[in-house]
Amino acid sequence: MLKLCSCNVTDQVQASVQCRFPDSSGPFAFRRRNPVSVFCSPPSRLKLTPVQAVLSSQKTEVAEVVKSGPGSLADRLRLGSLAEDGLSYKEKYIVRCYEVGINKTATIETLANLLQEVGSNHAQSVGFSTDGFATTPTMRKLHLIWVTARMHIEIYKYPAWSDVVEIETWCQSEGRIGTRRDWILKDAATGELIGRATGKWVMMNHDTRRLQKVSDEVREELLVHFPQEPRLAFPEKNNRSLKKIIKLEDPAQYSRLALTPRRADLDMNHHVNYVTYIGWVLESMPQEIIDTHELASITLDYRRECLQDDVVDSLTSPEPTDPAETVSELNGTNGSAVAREDDADCPKFLHLLRVSCDGQEINRG
Repeated sequence: MLKLCSCNVTDQVQASVQCRFPDSSGPFAFRRRNPVSVFCSPPSRLKLTPVQAVLSSQKTEVAEVVKSGPGSLADRLRLGSLAEDGLSYKEKYIVRCYEVGINKTATIETLANLLQEVGSNHAQSVGFSTDGFATTPTMRKLHLIWVTARMHIEIYKYPAWSDVVEIETWCQSEGRIGTRRDWILKDAATGELIGRATGKWVMMNHDTRRLQKVSDEVREELLVHFPQEPRLAFPEKNNRSLKKIIKLEDPAQYSRLALTPRRADLDMNHHVNYVTYIGWVLESMPQEIIDTHELASITLDYRRECLQDDVVDSLTSPEPTDPAETVSELNGTNGSAVAREDDADCPKFLHLLRVSCDGQEINRG
């Protein structure tokens, strides 16, 4: 389910988040931000190994410094670390110019990519593999990988260009077939909560592409890094992350047909990255909604993997109104935001991604 909140400005956004523009006489209004001076090393997504090789050949004394510290060069350059108890991981990110939309705030794809990045860095920081997504030694031996089963993201305030976002993440068990990861997003300058997210991953055999239960051996490798007591980004009862998504049936009111994955859309496991699905879902949104609203929350259920040769249809229709549905008060223990007064006025939509040739369901949202 995708839910958007109305906005009194023309704001053609690519992403999802709560509308927070103040009143203004101009066509756009942006929240006033205190200047933040940030002094940091190059981001961890840069490939730094070649630089280290050059230093080693030309500057012996520099090479010795690089090798003397704990961890890799990237570990020491990134602005992240494990918590004291080792059960969660925090990292700060600067919102860069190429990560924002026309309103100068981060897109939903940017935020989803940051969630993925901090999750992967968390996995590396506890010693899991760097050649895939958080695979343990036993998983690598058995050719097992994690695949996304469900994602729920809520954004209460978009970070703007040059803002610094602090993201905390942690993992825990989710039944016998998977694990869950939660995230808390804050404005690093003020500590203000700006978003929350949760996701579920299941295990798949990389060779057979079949799902597989988490074995006791793998679970033992993971449990040492999990909180002993459940800790949820969405602790509220009946919160939106738990809502079941009904399937959108034809005919859909809006559609965008014959979408094709680019090579850049593939991840390290050779299937379409889950962030790409978010962009595909937004492709079939009506333009008048995109122009006047911002996306506040999105939930996606992943039904099958999508490969590079697949051709995809994106379908969207307004979600049927359920008069019995109530929005629970957000009064949790993780700095949860107060329920938005305009929540009932936010238009909600159902989405379906399917294979064009045979109609197989890829994703519902």
